[in-house]
Amino acid sequence: MKRFLRGTSVFVVIEYLIKVFAIGVVPENRRPSSSTAWLLLILFLPVVGVPLFLMFGSPFVNGRRARIQAEANLLLKNGTDGVPNSPESVTLPQGLADIIELSRSLTSLPMVTGVNHGVTMDYEESIERMTRLVETAQEAVDVEIYIMARDDTTRPFFEALADAVKRGVKVRVLLDHIGSRKYPGFHQLLRDMTAAGIEWYLMLPFLPLQGKVRRIDLRNHRKLLIVDGRVAAMGSQNLIEAPYGSARNARLGRRWVDITIELTGEIVSSLEAIFIVDWYTESGEIVDMHAYRGLGDPDADAHLLPTRHGPRRAVGGNVNAVQLIPSGPGFRTDPNLRTFASLMYLAKHRLAMVSPYFVPDESLLAAVTTAALRGVSVELYVSEVADQFMVDRAQSSYYQALLDAGVRIYRYPAPEVLHTKSFLVDDEIAVMGSSNLDMRSFGLNYEISLLAYGGDIVEQLRDVIADYASRSSVLDPERWSDRSVARRYTESVMRLTSAIQ
Repeated sequence: MKRFLRGTSVFVVIEYLIKVFAIGVVPENRRPSSSTAWLLLILFLPVVGVPLFLMFGSPFVNGRRARIQAEANLLLKNGTDGVPNSPESVTLPQGLADIIELSRSLTSLPMVTGVNHGVTMDYEESIERMTRLVETAQEAVDVEIYIMARDDTTRPFFEALADAVKRGVKVRVLLDHIGSRKYPGFHQLLRDMTAAGIEWYLMLPFLPLQGKVRRIDLRNHRKLLIVDGRVAAMGSQNLIEAPYGSARNARLGRRWVDITIELTGEIVSSLEAIFIVDWYTESGEIVDMHAYRGLGDPDADAHLLPTRHGPRRAVGGNVNAVQLIPSGPGFRTDPNLRTFASLMYLAKHRLAMVSPYFVPDESLLAAVTTAALRGVSVELYVSEVADQFMVDRAQSSYYQALLDAGVRIYRYPAPEVLHTKSFLVDDEIAVMGSSNLDMRSFGLNYEISLLAYGGDIVEQLRDVIADYASRSSVLDPERWSDRSVARRYTESVMRLTSAIQ
């Protein structure tokens, strides 16, 4: 009995030491909501909480990936010295100019010009347009997309990649391992690409038998296509059929709703720089940038982004002033979160946000509700029913605070899933890309977003959001406050778990 009591006492002492240690370690460089969630888990269930914290507690990459990202960040900074903060042909409002400078200080990428060839809302048309771009390739095709699957909708795209290889075009593909592997035909897709001569790598692979063991919660969520370094496509859409490979989804009419933009001009160099870093991270191969070719500048390789990218055109019409905002675990300064929140504080008349997963941290929630309380017309567009139960309940836990502040919540009708990620500020500034307004996108996912001003991208995104508004229903504050106790409890639990990162 004494031995048992002695052993129990030792266990209790160790448990309390762990808890005391956790109180001093967990909150370091962490958001308060995340710290609270982790501490609750460790204090109440230390046997579960401690191993999970050791595995998933850090929101940053370490080791080789951290070193590569640090080197890339320095290269971006040194390689853009000759490029001004924004195009000379556009005069930015002072508040926006300050935010452009902030974003550049976080990512080293300046605002440049980009020619908009159209924002596409139609899901199948987006893939068809990307297929046509691949069919025009003469030198190289670079593809980096979170989810890729070969099905009836995407088959022409993969056939175009294979045909490009036959023409002597260099084709490189990056797809996220965890994001893609759960969809039908994953391994066959990899075999088919290998047989076609397509070079491919899995992003953030988790392959224990090959010695590739890493955190499975860190993912590369980016979506981009670059052809010959001259034209690019990016947005929120993955390369998979609209029902996401599910017969049940197809039967229910459950389709994903996304947007994609096609761009040429200087912005392509920014996108190419991001792809080159990600390709090197996974493959170890250094890829040349097309932007240098034909410049006739012996020192061109000293600049990651050239000071000229073909004839310069004044901003206006389809020529937009645009800035790429990359973010992810390799950036320790939260580029998307800081830039997004700053833009929201800039709003004077209207703030319209589209996000399938709206799970903000304290700073973003404050930016949104403060805008509404200042008299800004604030709109949030979400799916009536999110595609993930936990996210659906977590994001709906914020609705009451939003409604109390005066935010109008538009719910896109089920069974379709609104997957677009974008927002407008005063119908003058637009942001679109792969980043949701949630803590996963701010801390755990590699993302890219495009900030646009002074051209037709804003107008086209305004039309997109107007279309969503025409299809959506506005959440009734009174009916929402009458939801069941069980529903409120589930929301609170899911909200707490969403903060564990």
